[in-house]
Amino acid sequence: MTATPPDLSNSLDTRLRGRAAQVIPGGMWGHMRAAAVPTGYPQFFSGGEGARVRDVDGRDYIDFMCSWGPIILGHRHPEVEAVARAQLDLGDCLDGPTEHAVRLAEALVETIPHADWALFQKNGSDAMTTCVTLARAGTGKRKVLVAKGAYHGAVPWCSPSVLGVTAEDRAHLIYYIYNDVESLDAAVAEAGDDLAAIVASAFKHDLATHQQLPEEAFALAARAHCDRTGAALVLDDVRAGFRLNLGGSWETVGVRPDLAGYSKAIANGYPLSAVTGNDRFRAAAEQVFVTGSFWYSGAPMAAAVKVLEILARDDGPARLRAAGERFCTGVTDSAARHRFEVTMSGPPAIPLMQFADDPEAKLGEAFCQQALARGVYLHNKHNMFLSLAHTDGVIDTALSAIDDAFAALARSRSADAPARARSRT
Repeated sequence: MTATPPDLSNSLDTRLRGRAAQVIPGGMWGHMRAAAVPTGYPQFFSGGEGARVRDVDGRDYIDFMCSWGPIILGHRHPEVEAVARAQLDLGDCLDGPTEHAVRLAEALVETIPHADWALFQKNGSDAMTTCVTLARAGTGKRKVLVAKGAYHGAVPWCSPSVLGVTAEDRAHLIYYIYNDVESLDAAVAEAGDDLAAIVASAFKHDLATHQQLPEEAFALAARAHCDRTGAALVLDDVRAGFRLNLGGSWETVGVRPDLAGYSKAIANGYPLSAVTGNDRFRAAAEQVFVTGSFWYSGAPMAAAVKVLEILARDDGPARLRAAGERFCTGVTDSAARHRFEVTMSGPPAIPLMQFADDPEAKLGEAFCQQALARGVYLHNKHNMFLSLAHTDGVIDTALSAIDDAFAALARSRSADAPARARSRT
């Protein structure tokens, strides 16, 4: 099977990029900036269905990014769309919340063991900033511990970019190394009597870095420090929440946080995030002022209630894990057949693909381009995501195309070998 990357030279995608460059700084912003996706990838899309997305030029792809995580059931899941549409037909942004706010809070409290209450926002940045605010309000202290390289949002206190950020924005952050108990102990000691919170991701998912699941000893140490000092243990479950365990991702290591932030998959693509907490921080949650004009919209909350119902009914985390294992095993086996060494780190449902001896992910980018040409949308530096729409049949179709992509990459490597040999002499 032969395939060539899509010709974007005169495509609608290219024309839209040109128009965007005139009216949007840099042509795009944040993680959707064209430079953040592999070269040759489309920037603009027109729709999605199940496990597939379609770009504005009409090309379909099996989607292993799931809108960078929000799609957990599949694009346009009919049950979710029905309840969201029913509320949209009545009104979405009203003078106050709909009944769905109460129903969703009740569902989260019933589903998540540590949760006694829930608050709702729009984005992961909102949720994690709310968690930190509540931790400081509830403890009366200032210092917040975060892992080096961790991503908790795109606002000054935690943004990966320092442009426009002042030292004062991060004056009370102390850094530790994820899964390193000694490093965590040292950070706690540095905070002294002013420790408000230890913030930890569900797993170590730094960009383009081998992913690490939480080690039980590390999670238990974080819990013990918070119990001893009165600080809040804050779990950033924005990326992994509901994919690994409906009760919270650290249920897998037997540790429960005081506060947790959720977003991504909570409403299968509808804009929503949530903070859950225990009763120790209820008073703080009652007193602090965190809000937004669109934080009370009804349709996303109706969608989220249905998402939780479906994930529980259909044993979502187990199905996602099985799908992820099938996908990851297929990719690594295919790579080995064509004499490439590829690792798939992180949870199977949220894997990161990396080639050995590829520090700048150039080989990964070339492979992703080959896969894209065969109708499979992957990423060479960021976690990928699976959904319940990634059935065995869908995955097997993707793996067949992926095998062809590895074969093409191997042919390209062989063709380039003489030139590389000459360059060394």
